[in-house]
Amino acid sequence: MTSQTTIDTAGSGDKAAAALPEQPPAAGLRGHPWFTLITVAVGVMMVALDGTIVAIANPAIQKDLGATFAQVQWITNGYFLALAVSLITAGKLGDRFGHRQTFLIGVVGFAAASGAIGLSGSIGLVVTFRVFQGLFGALLMPAALGLLRATFPAEKLNMAIGIWGMVIGASTAGGPILGGVLVQHVSWQSVFFINVPVGAIALILGVVMLLDHRAQNAPRSFDLLGIGLLSGAMFCLVWALIKAPSWGWGDGKTWTFVAASVLGFALFSFWETRVKEPLIPLGLFRSVPLSAGVVLMVLMAIAFMGGLFFVTFYLQNVHGMDPVDAGLHLLPLTGMMIVGSPLAGAAITKLGPRIPLAGGMAATAIAMYGMSTLKADTGSALMSLWFALLGLGLAPVMVGATEVIVGNAPMELSGVAGGLQQAAMQIGGSLGTAVLGAVMASKVDSDLPGNWADAGLPKLTDAQLAQASEAVQVGVAPVAKGTPAEIAAKISDVAHDTFISGMSLASLVASGVAAVAILVALFTKRGENAGADAGVGHI
Repeated sequence: MTSQTTIDTAGSGDKAAAALPEQPPAAGLRGHPWFTLITVAVGVMMVALDGTIVAIANPAIQKDLGATFAQVQWITNGYFLALAVSLITAGKLGDRFGHRQTFLIGVVGFAAASGAIGLSGSIGLVVTFRVFQGLFGALLMPAALGLLRATFPAEKLNMAIGIWGMVIGASTAGGPILGGVLVQHVSWQSVFFINVPVGAIALILGVVMLLDHRAQNAPRSFDLLGIGLLSGAMFCLVWALIKAPSWGWGDGKTWTFVAASVLGFALFSFWETRVKEPLIPLGLFRSVPLSAGVVLMVLMAIAFMGGLFFVTFYLQNVHGMDPVDAGLHLLPLTGMMIVGSPLAGAAITKLGPRIPLAGGMAATAIAMYGMSTLKADTGSALMSLWFALLGLGLAPVMVGATEVIVGNAPMELSGVAGGLQQAAMQIGGSLGTAVLGAVMASKVDSDLPGNWADAGLPKLTDAQLAQASEAVQVGVAPVAKGTPAEIAAKISDVAHDTFISGMSLASLVASGVAAVAILVALFTKRGENAGADAGVGHI
């Protein structure tokens, strides 16, 4: 059966709007665009915060539940896998059943899973409910974008997405600070319990204020085989990226999963041309701006998440900061994202996305280059300068790329487009951590033996050198108990200098990725379907 789905990615806003059924006008608070934004922001804040706040709690969970390091890794990996694999399918569910219902189910499920984690007495239960968190988070995120797209008219959409991006950026960057305070002064369980009242607020607001929007030509059936093929391909890709640091990039298992992912995506692409109502109509990608927006989101996430991954180790293990202090040192990044996101939305509305996006990636490239110059004794002022510039560069990209993806998709596929945006960010972050981690590991492995010998330290066996290299890759000095103070100081200097050389190279690679993204940004343009608002809100 050949595909019968037609995608008008170049259609006018009037045509897209005509695809929506007539709905009653919004009464009172329900359906008001700005109250809709407040509601989805509360729900999105809960998910974004959870992406980083849990990392601070992992050591306490490990100690309290007697978990192994591998088990603790699954607290993060289980959540990430479930989220990344489910996002696009979850977006399709919103397109089919309505984004309001999907959002509310996501909020309830995420909050309930969070509460269950806090009550869990074993690491197995913690990991299990983290998977459920990922699944419900996947329902919530694309639905939030779908609601914004359906509620706001074209001239207000960029500003709305700007505020939405501000909430995500602030929550993501603020997670380590809040997590450090809660773990240090309350308990690791409180990191998860905090989602319960936040979820309850989001649920109440959602019931009162959200208005359901459905496109007249929304999908009526499910592409079950397509869901299976895409989920399998995404799983294999993300699994390969998660396991590559421990397996090694040259290991056969890594490339087996990469090959399985490529095969899965190829079979999925073929099937999507044959099914009547495909999960992702491939005609969607005939929109060059939309495709450029997806690529841009991946590249941005590689540069940002991959580069920032090492900064936390730099602050805590090289400068000796505690988690709260390290989080406070990242406030310039958070602050500039908070300030820059709404401003970026206004600039994109006035100028279109190309100039702000290209400028944002240029600032990101410069910031990552600046971070490659950090030393063990670099002061807070200089660090803050580069962190602030990074936040200023990321703000227009978070806002603009999201609007380009969602705004260039037809209204009936706004949930799928939201899922694409989130999936691109998740995959880019995973790629950044894996690839830049490999760069770091290679540089440390190359430099450590020479630096160790040059410092006149006792020669290490191959096994000892491998253990030392693993420690140095996260900025930890491999000082054994009972080591004389003079020798310990030399080991610390070697470890920190070697770590910084690896971080510098990884930051330079991230800067190069951001520079490539400048060119990609030139292919973007304003969403031609963004005017397809439901006509039910009032500004």
